[in-house]
Amino acid sequence: MNIHEYQAKEILSAYGIPVPRGRVALTADQVERAAKEMGGRCVVKAQIHAGGRGKAGGVKLVFHPEEAQNLAKELFGRSLVTPQTGPQGLRVRRILVEEAVEIAREFYLSMTLDRGSSRYILIASAEGGVEIEEVAAKTPEKIHTLSIDPLIGLRPYQARKIALALGLTGSVCEDCVSLILNLHKVLLEKDCSLVEINPLVVTKAGWLMAMDAKITFDDNAVFRHREYPDMMDYSQLDPLEINASKYDLAYIKLDGNIGCMVNGAGLAMATLDVLKECGGEPANFLDVGGGATREKVAEAFKIILQDGDVKGIFVNIFGGIMRCDIIAHGIIEAAAEVKCTLPIVVRMDGSQVEEGKRLLSESGLNVQCGDNLGDAAQRIVQMLKASNGDN
Repeated sequence: MNIHEYQAKEILSAYGIPVPRGRVALTADQVERAAKEMGGRCVVKAQIHAGGRGKAGGVKLVFHPEEAQNLAKELFGRSLVTPQTGPQGLRVRRILVEEAVEIAREFYLSMTLDRGSSRYILIASAEGGVEIEEVAAKTPEKIHTLSIDPLIGLRPYQARKIALALGLTGSVCEDCVSLILNLHKVLLEKDCSLVEINPLVVTKAGWLMAMDAKITFDDNAVFRHREYPDMMDYSQLDPLEINASKYDLAYIKLDGNIGCMVNGAGLAMATLDVLKECGGEPANFLDVGGGATREKVAEAFKIILQDGDVKGIFVNIFGGIMRCDIIAHGIIEAAAEVKCTLPIVVRMDGSQVEEGKRLLSESGLNVQCGDNLGDAAQRIVQMLKASNGDN
């Protein structure tokens, strides 16, 4: 679960991590008033669930309240397109107005889950304010990492080692140690999968400050925090993703034209990989889970069909807990309801697989059943090429 920058900074501030003075606004007039409170010279920051806002024109330094108001009029309702949003962009509905800070140095600092070691990892660099992926690719020696032992946690001497590696000394170094330890508390107590400060700055007055912040909560831990659902900005989500969540379905939008229904995240990843190898482009994937009912499968199928980019459907199901005939009934029911004529390829294996294939073959749908994952992936790609007139 993602939240906005201003929400992340509220959390950091509650844990003693310094952030710039700021105010969130919902209208251009509120932006103007906030700019006056900041003395006129301030930073206007569009709030969307994506990075790269500055390059897209969503973060600007202004010098007068009227200038802030005019910029806000341009930003509100506009879709910002960044490398993290895709071509459709994300619509701006909130703006953060912050005091302008004189910066002496910039750093990068984050903590996230390293799935390779099943531990949290601290990542820091003296190259803050830029794309950390670019720094890691071109100058990996500038990236400092620390694997955090889950039994002993993050110790002060480890935080000090990172602060010294960033070139900090004296009181600023000790401030950085406290900041790193507090950031680790945020990570654990708020059940985060990512906490990121970029840039973390030393101001010309000699203070450490988090100038930008990103926090992602672990979806599996949201039930422990009753306040999290109220923090969600649903305008930043795909409408189909919201609809899928109502039925406890995991839906992810992609850029291709093949809708994918699977049961299990691992199977979903394998499905996307094999489709790509066969020359296909997935439009999404929708995970119905291991114990889906006939009704749940039908809803999943209808959600896929609501995606206008979908020109063909690939169903890849292993029927362990879930029976293949239930999958077939759900597909047939949904396809009949929405009058689906798109090509469909189904790869099923497991419990009641023969009955499931029989039901599909007698359904009257434009459906084929694949013998295995590779065969099924090739079938849907070929069916789409044939419908497009490609050789």
